[in-house]
Amino acid sequence: MYNTVIIGAGPGGYVSAIRLSQLGKKVAIIEKEHVGGTCANKGCVPTKALLSSAHLYDEIISKSNKFGINVNSVAYDINKIDDFLTAIVSQTRKGIEFLFKKNNIEFIKATAEIVDKNHVQADNIILETENIILAHGSEPAIFPPFNKIDGIWTSDDFFTNLKDLSDPILIVGGGVIGIEFATFLASLGKKIYIVELMDHILPSEDLDVVQEIKRNLLRKGVEIYEKHRVMEITRNDEIYVSKIEGNGNVTEIKSSKILLAVGRKPVIPDDVKKLGVEINKGVKTDLNMKTNIENIYAVGDIRADIMLAHVAMYEGIVAAHNIAGEDKKMDYSTVPNVIFSNPEIATVGIKEKDANPEEVIVSKFPISANARAKTMNEKNGFAKVLVDKSSKKIIGLSIVSPNATDMIMEGVLAVKYGLSTNHLMDAIHPHPTLTEIILGSIEGAEGKAIHI
Repeated sequence: MYNTVIIGAGPGGYVSAIRLSQLGKKVAIIEKEHVGGTCANKGCVPTKALLSSAHLYDEIISKSNKFGINVNSVAYDINKIDDFLTAIVSQTRKGIEFLFKKNNIEFIKATAEIVDKNHVQADNIILETENIILAHGSEPAIFPPFNKIDGIWTSDDFFTNLKDLSDPILIVGGGVIGIEFATFLASLGKKIYIVELMDHILPSEDLDVVQEIKRNLLRKGVEIYEKHRVMEITRNDEIYVSKIEGNGNVTEIKSSKILLAVGRKPVIPDDVKKLGVEINKGVKTDLNMKTNIENIYAVGDIRADIMLAHVAMYEGIVAAHNIAGEDKKMDYSTVPNVIFSNPEIATVGIKEKDANPEEVIVSKFPISANARAKTMNEKNGFAKVLVDKSSKKIIGLSIVSPNATDMIMEGVLAVKYGLSTNHLMDAIHPHPTLTEIILGSIEGAEGKAIHI
């Protein structure tokens, strides 16, 4: 008898398994593919490995001469980039498997099928359990006309076809997935088209944030079609011909490849449906991560809510503590969002487009006025803080900058714990660092900006 059987060893599943073991519970985790889920194998980790290679290549080309570094020639080797990616993914998998052994977690590589709320079958073995955590993850969304044409890539397919990057490449979807792939490909000099249905790429972000990224992509020759949709696709030998419509006009794009990057959908197999858990877009839970069935929990992408690895991880922790008898609830109000574009984007809390202008102070500090940025030859980006007028508490932060994805934690802590402008102004920021752009934006909210 197990205390908990977890189905899926992605970020939500493996983290909940480890925490349950730390809390003294007997745990088994079942995974039909590789440990680490989408994030480790087809998402976060391999994408960032690619972007690290592309960023270094781009930096050498664009900055070496100004930095006084003489480089006779620069070229990339896609085979070695692929080798680096493969090594990182392998290391990540092995690290998770080691953690299972360290924490005495039984790992079963099999296809799980739920028999009932207390029994799970893994191949020919039936496991009896007090609790079940559903952590099945997600898969790329694909729909007409894209599912009717052979050879169209999803984000999952990209990594297995990395050595076949003939261009032009049409990316359908200008959200996070599409922009990160576009950043990688454009940095390698590939001809890229982006088609986005919404008013602008990265539609969940403020327009001033988007403009910084858009300018960089346009400088690299990327063609961006906003408020456009793909109407028809035909394939002629090795060339795709896509007709896109926007603003009353039809444009024809010819490409060697099409990458469909319009998001992901939850994996909800029939056995989960037969179990009787409530399903809306995804499996529905309360803030304890509990479904409508007392001993069944769900975490991560199967919930179809905020499909981010770090959210899935914390949901897994919350589920584990509730299974262990505590009352721990999820707080989604301060989830950081990070985009590994160039420059990077990181946000937390309320965005300017969603705020009441009568109730907030909005203050921006440009990266061009930052000493560390000057030493890096970086000119594009800013930090933008939203402050509640009455309480002077920090309620939102957006950063567009190199290393923005690391710097956002200052904003996460400020928003989560209700810190005021004075709290952060009184915290000495190291100089010269990029974090000073956060300080500059907060000083500006008080009308006391020093460096602009």
